Amino acid sequence: MIELESVSKIFGSHPAVNRVSLTIPDRAQLALLGPSGSGKTTLLRLIAGLETPDSGKITMDGRIVSSPDCMVPPSERSIGFVFQNGALWPHMTVADNIRFGLSDLPSGEMEQRTRLLMERTGILRLAARYPDEISGGEARRVALARALAPRPKTLLCDEPLTNLDRTLRKDLLRLIIDSVRESGACMVYVTHDEGEADEIGGPLIRFENGTVTGSGI
Repeated sequence: MIELESVSKIFGSHPAVNRVSLTIPDRAQLALLGPSGSGKTTLLRLIAGLETPDSGKITMDGRIVSSPDCMVPPSERSIGFVFQNGALWPHMTVADNIRFGLSDLPSGEMEQRTRLLMERTGILRLAARYPDEISGGEARRVALARALAPRPKTLLCDEPLTNLDRTLRKDLLRLIIDSVRESGACMVYVTHDEGEADEIGGPLIRFENGTVTGSGI
């Protein structure tokens, strides 16, 4: 369970996140819906440990992971993050990008896990290619496989289907939903698209001007 208690993040004089309190249950598939610039990405980065709150606290399974005085690094939060642009390592092959978070596994298990994820996401044929040799849609599949590789307890998706055509967006969204359900992870999916939010099928959080304006939890 993830709990946010009066969490705020201010950039200059602008509160990107303003005293947000929220409880995200285990295995929830939550859509965070709001217009561009509403603070959704900042909220996701706060949960991931990529930003430090100016006030309030975030706990995971009862453990404080973020506050103005405490910051547990992302690597210790069992978090997978799928960014808008994929954010793949350009000097690594597709397979190496997926292996990146599996360095603590024995080599045989690492290879098995990597191959399984490439098969499930339909990118096995791309294993030896580099990010500049694949399409935008393929890059999103690689990013999803990489995020799921270490079996995170929580998957955070920051508008992962931006700039893709409608058919590809529909296919990849179904892949994301099915992958999360199969893994048993909790998911927080950020979007400004009402249709995507409805497709997630879980609780819907409406977010605007840095604060929650409606919650389906």
